[in-house]
Amino acid sequence: MSDSFQEVTSVSWFGRIKRAVGGVVFGLILIVLMVIGLFWNEGRAVQTARSLAEGAGAVVSVGVDGVDAGNDGRLVHVTGPVTADSGLADPDFGIQAEGLRLSRSVEMYQWKEDSKSETTKKLGGGEETVTTYSYSKVWDDSQIDSSDFKKPDGHQNPPMAIHNRSFQIAEGKLGAFTLDRPVLDRIGGDKEFSLSSSQSAAIEAAYTGAKPISIVDGRIYLGADTTSPALGDYRIGYELAPLGTVSIVARQAGDRFEPYQAAAGDALLMVDTGDVPADRMFAEAVSANTLITWLLRAGGLILLTIGFALLLGPIGAIFDVIPFLGSLARLGTGIIAFVLAILVGTTTIAVAWFWYRPVLAAAILAAGVIAAVAVYMLGRSRKPAVPSAAPSPGAAA
Repeated sequence: MSDSFQEVTSVSWFGRIKRAVGGVVFGLILIVLMVIGLFWNEGRAVQTARSLAEGAGAVVSVGVDGVDAGNDGRLVHVTGPVTADSGLADPDFGIQAEGLRLSRSVEMYQWKEDSKSETTKKLGGGEETVTTYSYSKVWDDSQIDSSDFKKPDGHQNPPMAIHNRSFQIAEGKLGAFTLDRPVLDRIGGDKEFSLSSSQSAAIEAAYTGAKPISIVDGRIYLGADTTSPALGDYRIGYELAPLGTVSIVARQAGDRFEPYQAAAGDALLMVDTGDVPADRMFAEAVSANTLITWLLRAGGLILLTIGFALLLGPIGAIFDVIPFLGSLARLGTGIIAFVLAILVGTTTIAVAWFWYRPVLAAAILAAGVIAAVAVYMLGRSRKPAVPSAAPSPGAAA
């Protein structure tokens, strides 16, 4: 028998109209916020593009064997192997490793609530919603608050006593340079760090809890039966960012690195794993900026559509007195909302272009006008001449 139950709720026609009117206010707020957001996004994109162009023209590549005081304050590019004076350790479980960062991921076996709703519109504008709540036990890396469940009785989760945690070296060395947290935090390349049975003794000695402990599939398991988990059991795995070659673009400050404040507005601090030339690092940053810009544009247009749909929501609710008419009205308002979102969104982006890039925008506009005039003139020049009328026989006589 499945662990689930159903709840039926009803809303009258007037209640739905009232709810739709309330959505109008939220829709207006959403539209205003998205217009501001789209405008800001264009400015952000321009500022980042100009900052990257400035950085690409100012960066100098330097070696790591020594620190040249003449480069203090300059934007530099360095590449080399990272070393560390100390190792990494998770004292809670006695895990030790050599690398930049050791990350612990924790999952607890606990109850999870899922809900699925089916809404039916009734003749007269009312609405009935049947919601099915189901409960199952799952592995999750965060505490699921069972007190928020619709039916908490019999589905209480124990508190999560062990959590995700990261252990990172305080400082690293890149030749003669010192790497501190702002740089170390940006170094990726984390890989799975599998535990072996030879570490069992150290793990058991460090663990102070009461649950049975074992190693299964390279991870720590806290619980009595690894094949049949019980509520409150844990799975604990690790990832390690190894020591290796990194490439950095940053402002040199003595023997350390810090963000370089570009005149265009952005602070530049870029870190890649591997031997990556400066021009490639800037090219990747430019591509990332373009991708973020288009994603934010798309997200803004989607939210604008939702905002206009909420603004027009009362129309569909009114026509829902006959469900078929309400569906048609909602289809129509959805199309209108999409068209309005495109118009408002593209207009906002165009205005932002003129605001942040007036010269480029004017040049594009002028090019468009010239192209249109050229096409028009070309079309007129190819227009066939109208043949003259032939003289009548009487006129020839």
